Amino acid sequence: MSRRGLTVDADSARARELLLAGGKTLVLVKGEDVIMRTERGVSPLLGLLDANADVRGYAAADRAVGKASAFLHVLLGTRSVYTLLISRPAEEVLLRHGVAVEAEKRVDNILNRTREGLCPMEEATLRIEDPAAALAAIRARLLALRTEGK
Repeated sequence: MSRRGLTVDADSARARELLLAGGKTLVLVKGEDVIMRTERGVSPLLGLLDANADVRGYAAADRAVGKASAFLHVLLGTRSVYTLLISRPAEEVLLRHGVAVEAEKRVDNILNRTREGLCPMEEATLRIEDPAAALAAIRARLLALRTEGK
């Protein structure tokens, strides 16, 4: 495990503890305020963004962080991210935008659920460097996946 730019404080420690307790995919903590989600993929972050949730300055614990999730953390304004698994491109995005990172394991890229290729969200944002452009690419890929699934 390594920490890059992360000073473990009470919020970070609590977010991590709640994530590791199981059953949650995302935990955000700021003082007494705790937000927990169980959805998979980018859904919990996108849901917070769509709800205009004010989570600026929160410490996050996220089960897995690919590049798409990293961009969503940047757009939400989370100040730190603890994760069990992060892709190197995701870590670069977070650090470039001043978000501290603590990760148990680093991989080149996040794979899809069958482990036969890249995660669709990772693939959609792989060559993108701007958070707003990443959000548009994430939405477009989700729409395409829903359309293909019908």
